[in-house]
Amino acid sequence: MRGRLIATIVAAFALAGSAPAQRPDRPLFSIGAIADAQYAAEPDSGQRLYHTTPAKLAAAVADFNRQRLAFVVHLGDFIDRDWASYDALLPVAHKLRHPWHFVLGNHEFSIDDAHKPLVAARLGMPARYYSFTAHGWLFIVTDGNDLSSYAWPEGSAEHQASMAAHAALYPDKPLWDGGIGDAQLRWIDAQLAGADRRGLKAMLFSHFPLYPENQHDLWNAPAVMALLERHPSAKIWLDGHNHDGNYGVRAGIHYVNLKAMLDTPETAYARLDFFADRVVVHGTGRQQDMTLPLR
Repeated sequence: MRGRLIATIVAAFALAGSAPAQRPDRPLFSIGAIADAQYAAEPDSGQRLYHTTPAKLAAAVADFNRQRLAFVVHLGDFIDRDWASYDALLPVAHKLRHPWHFVLGNHEFSIDDAHKPLVAARLGMPARYYSFTAHGWLFIVTDGNDLSSYAWPEGSAEHQASMAAHAALYPDKPLWDGGIGDAQLRWIDAQLAGADRRGLKAMLFSHFPLYPENQHDLWNAPAVMALLERHPSAKIWLDGHNHDGNYGVRAGIHYVNLKAMLDTPETAYARLDFFADRVVVHGTGRQQDMTLPLR
């Protein structure tokens, strides 16, 4: 009897000391996301509440610092204009205790031509587009200003090629949008092919939407969507640019357009929780909650 009791106690201690099973309500990991902080040292203009951005960004950083996050991404238009705006807003961002990942928006380049080649480095980006892996996911940071009227110095080869592409292929598209060039498309294709082979899930970050169709989309949105749909690893495209936000799903891929932080008297940002079968968006301020089942 005494021996049986000891065995029971030993088994109970062994069970208590074993690693706990993953709780179904606990995410595998989480990230933070902000779209369009878009600061400028300018008077407010209509819905563009420039004076509110530093305090709203500081509050979001403080909130994120209280949470366990793998990283935080800003989805483009960190500033509205002027090179000096980076000096005003980056010290606020640098109080974040997690890694930052920045995406280039069109307003990143509302600066003088001399500084345009320096933007990615100013934001601490390794390149204008790049990828990284975390927790079994591939994250692809895209550059939707690859083809554009504004992101390259006037008269440069890149600017001339962009304007020629717009005139020949996208004459009806707004010049304040942009496109992804052929070299970057090939790179994205190769990145997703690698994720397919490795069994990784992929989320792509962009400033510009792809879907549903509207005036804020990339010039070559149909070609980019066709590329994504060839790859089972592609799960979610996360973007900004359209300040009102948007959402659509096509071929099982979620296209999530977060609402802008800039033009609301409250705020807008999100935490994304990653589970094996879904990603859950927890919005703050005017950003709504969403659940994104993974195909």
